[in-house]
Amino acid sequence: MTGNQIDTRKVADHRDLRFESIDEILAEIDRIAKADEQGQLQAVGNWTSGQIMAHVAAWIEYGYDGYPLKPAPWFIGWILRLQVKKYLRDGMPKGAKIPGTPDGTYGADEMPTYDAAQRLKRAFTRLKSGEAAKFDNPGFGKMSHDDRVRLNLRHAELHLGFLNY
Repeated sequence: MTGNQIDTRKVADHRDLRFESIDEILAEIDRIAKADEQGQLQAVGNWTSGQIMAHVAAWIEYGYDGYPLKPAPWFIGWILRLQVKKYLRDGMPKGAKIPGTPDGTYGADEMPTYDAAQRLKRAFTRLKSGEAAKFDNPGFGKMSHDDRVRLNLRHAELHLGFLNY
């Protein structure tokens, strides 16, 4: 990330989204890709639409392919595990950063919107298939498949909310 960064905790144009199923997110991804194709998509945070969708896809993929960071120290993991039910119920906070990581997170790869949308659809389709994750979440630890789905839906709500059309 370079240039002037905005405080994403204060973005007024962030859409409040709620997905109850993977099918709902797949339909939203299609709407975003169509809006981009028609020149009607606007990113209101610090990332492009491609970066946003690549980031959400990457965090789903990490559960299958391995995470780029080590598990959180026990005391941070303990705190995060106390918060996970709140995140699964209410959503994830805007502007959160992972301490000690470049740019505060991983996976925000520069990609054209269409390519990132296809990657995100593949990731959610894999999650929908019921394939078991091979790696525990480095912050939240071992999670049931249903909780992993809900966590990724909440993560997508947060980030796709920065895309307006």
